Amino acid sequence: MKFTVNRIAFLKKLKDVQLAVSSRTTIPILTGIKLVADSEGIKLTGSNSDISIETLISVQDEKATLRIEEEGSIVLQPARFFSDIVNKLPDETFSVEVMDRVQTAIKSSSSSFLINGLDAANYPHLPEIDTDQAFTLPVQLLKTIVKQTVIAVSSHESRPILTGVNLSLKEGKLKAVATDSHRLSQRVIPLESAGDFSYNIVIPGKSLQELSRLLDDSLEEITVAIAENQILFKTEDTHFYSRLLEGNYPDTDRLIPENSSTQITLDAQVLLGAVERASLLSHEGKNNVVKLSVSKNELEITGNSPEVGRVNENVSFTNIDGEEMEISFNPDYLKAALNTFGPVEITLKLISTLRPFVLVPSDDNREFIQLITPIRTS
Repeated sequence: MKFTVNRIAFLKKLKDVQLAVSSRTTIPILTGIKLVADSEGIKLTGSNSDISIETLISVQDEKATLRIEEEGSIVLQPARFFSDIVNKLPDETFSVEVMDRVQTAIKSSSSSFLINGLDAANYPHLPEIDTDQAFTLPVQLLKTIVKQTVIAVSSHESRPILTGVNLSLKEGKLKAVATDSHRLSQRVIPLESAGDFSYNIVIPGKSLQELSRLLDDSLEEITVAIAENQILFKTEDTHFYSRLLEGNYPDTDRLIPENSSTQITLDAQVLLGAVERASLLSHEGKNNVVKLSVSKNELEITGNSPEVGRVNENVSFTNIDGEEMEISFNPDYLKAALNTFGPVEITLKLISTLRPFVLVPSDDNREFIQLITPIRTS
């Protein structure tokens, strides 16, 4: 194998596939990056068994100025070491040449490295997923869905199924939901491209976070295809594979209350600011708890830590309707939920002091819901 390529164009693709590489893998060859040179261009692959990323630097890409002199393949490891070499090379272009099957020369201007690679034939094969039965999503919408739901996945492995986002497709509607049993986030969107497909799968939250990092804002659409235990997200030159979690996701519809006894309409960013200030105090105390008190003419956020002090703040609102109530909660959960809304008006719906409360956009179309379970304080 021998090729010459623009260093910056190559480095961008290299960093993309590095997202899938882990130094803690139990399969040594997966600490490296697989390179394959053929008539189409250079394919780079990174994997950690859970996720795999394959991307192509095309010979048609003018910015890459790719010239392939000899086809072939190699795995260069560790990935970070290879990336550091490319990053530090002195010239705009560099060449890679594999000699004696695995010995690899990397040259740029006056700089020359000779490193030992591994036989690419031993690299695990990527899953084969039929893309005939697939649907498309706008990239920005997918990134928004990930941002809005992944905050609620569990970080504990005691219930592995809750470490993922439940994606279900039925009757032309795509529903994404995540819960760690203390909070829940759900987003529903109509999906015309889905046709008659129906799915009910769970994608690891970590996979979706890496996918979101990978997707460039300049991309318009992404194709999604699902197999028995894998999902593929495909753009024009990049394939992102993730394993799916096994097991049945809990029925979360029953957790979302239909009715409420108190409703508060207000600006999400105003409430976020008040909760952030209150959490400064709660984080310094033993109990990370903030209280929200609702009366007909007042909405108050209170933080009280006997070891540190107390904070009270009256929060401006558009409307309050219903019963007076006090509710205590983890401020970090509410801050994360409010950050997913951005600068819009929302409605808080409270049932009782110990029942979960929900946050929805003020138009209340129920397409986006955040739910938080209160904390018992006495």
